[in-house]
Amino acid sequence: MTPAIDAAVRSLGGDFLAGAFGRSFQHWSQAAAGLRGLFTWDDLNDLVARHRLDTPRLRLFNDGTQVPPYEYLHTSVTKRSEVRQRVEPSGLHRQITAGASLVLDAVDKLHPGVQALSEALERHFRTDVQANLYASWHPTEAFGVHWDDHDTVIVQLEGAKRWNLYGATRTDPLRLDVEAPEKPDGPPLAEVVLQAGDMLYVPRGWWHAVAATQGRSLHLTCGLTPATGHHLLVWLAGQLLHSPTLRANVPIVAGPAERTAYAEQLRKEVAEALHDHVVSEFAAFLDARDPGRPAPSLPYIGDVPADPGLVLALTTARAALEGSDETVVLRAAGHEWELHTSVRPALEALVSGARLTLGELAERSGLTVEQVAALATELVSKDAAAVSQPR
Repeated sequence: MTPAIDAAVRSLGGDFLAGAFGRSFQHWSQAAAGLRGLFTWDDLNDLVARHRLDTPRLRLFNDGTQVPPYEYLHTSVTKRSEVRQRVEPSGLHRQITAGASLVLDAVDKLHPGVQALSEALERHFRTDVQANLYASWHPTEAFGVHWDDHDTVIVQLEGAKRWNLYGATRTDPLRLDVEAPEKPDGPPLAEVVLQAGDMLYVPRGWWHAVAATQGRSLHLTCGLTPATGHHLLVWLAGQLLHSPTLRANVPIVAGPAERTAYAEQLRKEVAEALHDHVVSEFAAFLDARDPGRPAPSLPYIGDVPADPGLVLALTTARAALEGSDETVVLRAAGHEWELHTSVRPALEALVSGARLTLGELAERSGLTVEQVAALATELVSKDAAAVSQPR
């Protein structure tokens, strides 16, 4: 994690988590000033030219309507009967000139700097993060007034963007919900103009409309995957499968007395499972099973060599570390390791997001390079870490 990313993420702690988070918007002026060069127009040109960005990953919108892909994509069929699409720059430029804005989803999967920002946010908020890129050239609202089914952290990279914020018309709406939020009919609650280097937080379900002010604009929207009470109850039902009550058939054709007894027993067991620490247990479960962003360690397909110059990094930002004076427990990528406490300094550095050489890890922990390589081999074999040459 770079100092600029660290500074931006620190702004999202403290009073923000206790106050605005999940409740209201918040604007930070120049909190991400160091990130203005994180992703550039040259980066965008390179991604469009070098990657297969089929619809819907790459989309154009103009005044609330999606531009038909055939207006800027060329479709061909390979000799293996595979349909491929590539961007036609002239068509892309033509649509942008006509007022379209460009959206590129999951840029964190394509760009190392944006991936580093997303991982830092995942470590901070303990949830998966996807970063989408938005490029605008005109003061046209690409999507109109709309809401998102996840909280968002917006980083303005270049230019300025006007955000009209209307608030929520339904508390914490879901994409698959029993009721759709009603569109707001009044004026916005707030108008925020983001300048390059600013950050904005918008809660899930808040209606908003966005447009560039003057000239071109480039920003990242980092979406935070929600973990709702519905998710917790689904997980809890799985945890309760050891109970005969949960495994038994529901007494649908039984008499009233048997139905009542079943409901009372079910209520009792669920209430006991909803103890004071259930949220912490659920959060730990989510962290422990998160696969992160697995990466290969080629050419090292077996044991990691005891090369002090090799770099080791965890591939999940949500690894957790705990332990006692005798042992330390690492949970990452769906696996758990109980290790000697001597490896704690090395693991603490890795869990914080550091990329360190085997030699540096050995020095921090007092282990030999061979011992650190053995630890690396175990983590790599379980898709929890990757090794690489220094960059």
